[in-house]
Amino acid sequence: MATLNFDFFYEWVLSNLNINLDAYKEKQLQRRIGTIMKQSGSTTLEEYAKIISTDEAIKKQFLDYITINVTEFFRNKDLFENFELMLNTHLSPRFKELKIWSAACSIGAEPYSLGMIIQKNDIKLQQKIIATDIDRTILDRAAKGYYRENELKNVSLTDKATYFELKDGYYYIQESVKRKIQFKQHDLVQDRYEKGFHAIVCRNVTIYFKSDVKDEIYKKMSESLVTGGLLFTGATETIYQPEKYNLRKVASFIYEKIE
Repeated sequence: MATLNFDFFYEWVLSNLNINLDAYKEKQLQRRIGTIMKQSGSTTLEEYAKIISTDEAIKKQFLDYITINVTEFFRNKDLFENFELMLNTHLSPRFKELKIWSAACSIGAEPYSLGMIIQKNDIKLQQKIIATDIDRTILDRAAKGYYRENELKNVSLTDKATYFELKDGYYYIQESVKRKIQFKQHDLVQDRYEKGFHAIVCRNVTIYFKSDVKDEIYKKMSESLVTGGLLFTGATETIYQPEKYNLRKVASFIYEKIE
């Protein structure tokens, strides 16, 4: 691993794939790159870059592996139940219609979980739930809305029967939920953030970024929230000084925007 030319590879990925690998924690990322490079049969990063540029399957495999597409419906179910409660008791009484962003949405399990909550509780949306990810291929998969049974392990039998249809071994999300989501490509590190959100759900992604990048993401997310809006983070993503982002903790891994 020590002989691999990561400086070259980081520059190549930024120029050719428009992904800033400098934002990620170095040791963890380089370990992952080394593993996926060996799987391609390459022995150097220069050789691996050439393969990525000529083989779409290898390119897709690299993007999927680097952008950490691990997800499931209602991940950390108790935390999601808290968030559902906060939507009903904190946001809906204060705002007539909600604008919601699911950031780093991967294959769509998270925004569709939000869509089910919205439908079940008859919560009014200002527009479709915006669901973003850096990986275009993953977004295409998310938009199709099909899942294996293990990805639905936190979905109740009632919800499974209500919101999914089983076809050819896959569970397809109901069209009424699918219509509530708009998938868009977005890079949390490099792209601008929309404003005016009442809730931002960004879970299990900032753990992969360096501290200064994580700080900038939380700062920009806070700026994207309206006063009184909520940021919902992952179960390993405690914000220890929320006040420096104009946030305050209101529940486990849920933070309110303050002025």
